[in-house]
Amino acid sequence: MRKGQIARKTRETDIRLELLIDGSGTASVDTGVGFLNHMLELLAVHAGMDLTVHCQGDVEVDDHHSVEDVGICLGQAFKQALGDKKGIARFADRVIPMDECAAMVAVDLGGRPYLNFEDKLTGKIGEFDAELVEEFMRAFAFNAGVNLYIKLLRGGNLHHEAEAMFKALAKCLQDACRVTSDRIPSSKGVL
Repeated sequence: MRKGQIARKTRETDIRLELLIDGSGTASVDTGVGFLNHMLELLAVHAGMDLTVHCQGDVEVDDHHSVEDVGICLGQAFKQALGDKKGIARFADRVIPMDECAAMVAVDLGGRPYLNFEDKLTGKIGEFDAELVEEFMRAFAFNAGVNLYIKLLRGGNLHHEAEAMFKALAKCLQDACRVTSDRIPSSKGVL
C-alpha cells in the first residue's frame, strides 16, 4: 500500500496529513483556507488518491503559511508513499480545460525537484490570494522531489485558471504513479 503520513508543527501551523496513492479519490480536508480546501479536494478526486488534511494555521495573519506548509506536507507524504518508485511510469503530461481556461502540466517523479511556473496569477479568488497557487506548487514540488512544469495555455477567470492547474496536476500524478513494470524507471537504476 503506497501511503504517506506527515505531522508537522511550527509556530505558524499545526498539520496532520495522510495520503493514499492507490485510493478512490476520497478527501477530508480542513485547512482553514476555503479555496485551498476546494483545490485539494479536486486534486484527490481527479488523481484517484485518498487525502486527509487537517491544518490549524495563523490565518489571522494571512493564508500564506497554511498554504505553503500544506504544500510541504503533501510533498513529503507523496515522496514517502512512492517509496523506491519501482515500476512507476515516472513521466506524465496533461492539458486540462476549465471553461474558458486551459492549463498544461508536465511532471517527472525522478527525484530532482524543480518548478517552472510560467504564468503569474495575481489578484483575489474570493478572499484567497491567487499568487499562493505558485507558492503551494513550489512547496509541493520541492518536498516531493518532483520536476513540475505548469503553463496556462489560455487564461480567464482566476478560479478557473487555478482549477485547471490543479486538475492537470492531479491527472499527471495519477498517470506518473501508475505501475507499468517491475523496474526502476531510470538508466541509472535508482531514483
